[in-house]
Parts: sequence; C-alpha cells; structure tokens
Amino acid sequence: MARAACACVTLVLAATAGFAARGEGTPPPKVTVAAPVEQTVTRYFEATGDTAAVNAVDLVARVQGFVQDISYVDGAFVKKGAPLFTIEPEPYGLKLEAAKSAVARARAALTLADADFKRQAELIAKQATPPSVYDRALAQLDSARADLQSAEADEKAAEINLGYTKVAAPFDGIVTDRQVALGQLVGADNQHPTVLATIVQFDPIYVTFNVSEREVLKIRGHLAERGQDPRASLVGLPVEIGLLSDSDNPYKGTLDYTAPTVNPTTKMLAARASLANGERALLPGYSVRVRIPEWQEQALLVPDVALGGDQNDRYVLVVNKDNVVERRKVEQGQLIGNLRVIEKGLKTEDRVIVSGMRAIVGQKVDAELR
Repeated sequence: MARAACACVTLVLAATAGFAARGEGTPPPKVTVAAPVEQTVTRYFEATGDTAAVNAVDLVARVQGFVQDISYVDGAFVKKGAPLFTIEPEPYGLKLEAAKSAVARARAALTLADADFKRQAELIAKQATPPSVYDRALAQLDSARADLQSAEADEKAAEINLGYTKVAAPFDGIVTDRQVALGQLVGADNQHPTVLATIVQFDPIYVTFNVSEREVLKIRGHLAERGQDPRASLVGLPVEIGLLSDSDNPYKGTLDYTAPTVNPTTKMLAARASLANGERALLPGYSVRVRIPEWQEQALLVPDVALGGDQNDRYVLVVNKDNVVERRKVEQGQLIGNLRVIEKGLKTEDRVIVSGMRAIVGQKVDAELR
C-alpha cells in the first residue's frame, strides 16, 4: 500500500510539472495591427436644426358674406392663383355697379362745370360778368373734380372688395383642411378675421439652426489663418441636411442668412439654409442634422472598431516597439466611412490593434501588420 501511495504522488507531481512547463511555453497571442491612415479630411461645422416653411399664411375672409363655394380638396397641392373659396359676390357686384354709375354722374357734372367755367372766364376777360359769378364757377369746377376723384376711389374700393370675394392661392403650396362650411357667415368680426384655411409652401424649404459664439470665433480664426477676411459673409456655403432617421446627410442646400449679431442672452448666432424640396421629403417642423464644410486639413484616421471606451475616455490599444500592449487615450473626431478621425493621442508611426481586441494591457503579443 505504501508503494502504491508513493506512485500516485509521483504521478500527480509529474502532471503538475508538465502543465507548468506547457504554460511557460505558451506563445503570445496574435493580434493584427495597422498604422493610422493619413489623409486630407474636410472639417465640418455640425448642429441640429428645424425645418420651416418659406411661406405659411392663414387665408382669411376680408369681406363679410356667406361662403358660396369651396373649390379645393383638403390637403391638396394647388398652384398660385387657384380659386379656393367664394364668398357671395352678388352684393359686392351691385356695389361696384353703383360706384361706376356714381363715377359717370361725377364725370358729367365735371364736364358741365368745366364748360360753365370757360364761359365765365371769357366773360370776365371782357368785363361782362361780375367777379363773384366767375369765382362761383371756379369753385363749382374744383368741387366737381373732387367729386369725380371721390367717386373713382369708391369705384376702386368696390372693385377691390368684389375681388376679395374670390379667395385664391397666393403661392404654390398645400392647403390645410377647411375651417368653415358652405353657407357659413364669415368676415362679420373685423377685429378677428375669419380664418378659412392655411396654405403652406414646401419648395423650397428653410432649415434654421444656431451657431455658438465659440464656433463663430473658431470659424473666423480659420478664415484669418488662410488669409481670408474673417468678416466675410458665409452666405452661399453648401449645407448638408439629414433627418434623424438618415445614416448620412443626403439633402443639399446653401446657407442663405446669418444674423448680424450674436444673441447676448444665449450667446448664439441664428443662421438659416435654403434647399430644394420638390419631392416634399422634408416637412416643416422636422428636427434635422446640419453639416457645413469649413476647411480641409491632414488628419490621422483609424478603423472605428479599433476604439474602445469607458465612462471617461476613448482609447485605442497600441503595440510598442517591444510588442507590449499599451492603452492610448485619444480624442475622436468625425466618422468617414468606417474610419474615425483621431484629433489627439496618436502618431503616424503607432501600431494600432485592429483585430484581437481582447489583448491585455502590459501583455506581450505577436503583432501582424495588416
């Protein structure tokens, strides 16, 4: 029994020694490394903004009357000048006819007064009539001219009011659902005009956003570095727009306005872009991403999968000259395809681990260059 026990102990010790020997000979784990890619990148200003209609107005009743006709389908696209509502035109047509008659009477009275004045002027030249008669004729002529002007103004007003009975689209756009019904009396309250519907223009469309004071100073600084006037207007710069559901910025426009001053309360500069929206892919009120190219420069990029992160930092794992893994804190920039711009923390000669990300910091590895 003693010999058997000794034999078991011997076997255990031998196995343990074998495992230890194999552990000491385990080769370092293999990882794939790559040097940062150096290339020219475009630096962008990025912000979030909102889409807004170039034109959106309430269609109101400018004369009083009953709604006689509604000539569109709720939510329809209409062209400028298309008839939308008719407010009974007959009373206003009669007023226009009466105004025209008043103009004719005033014009006839003016003709008579002019003829009488000319006769009195001839007589006063021959001293054949008292001056008072001449003065009376002159006054009547002036009064007749004034009456004609007043009648013509009334005719114009009646014509305008008759035109207001036809409510037409002021521009191309989509008309909302009607706010009134056929036969409804509208325009009765001059203090609060009756809203008939609203029309909204979709093409082009605005995108409004804000630029921080810090970003304004940064842009001006880069303009100065390139020898450009930092006060130069940025209007006309290309703008790229993306919806929150888009993976990129597929909609293209131009910057068409920047406020002349920074808001002293928010320290933001208001800006606006305009872009074509013929397909009506963008609706007013959307939240969107805004991206504006600012300048180009050389930068280092690494595959985005090479970056790790914790609560405080972003980092990459690099292999030093002794093939030992090091953790390198970096500042990341924009994503270009599957490559991430590294603002700080890397050099061109660094070897970044892009495969075998479970490598342990401080561990020696077998690095294979990709």
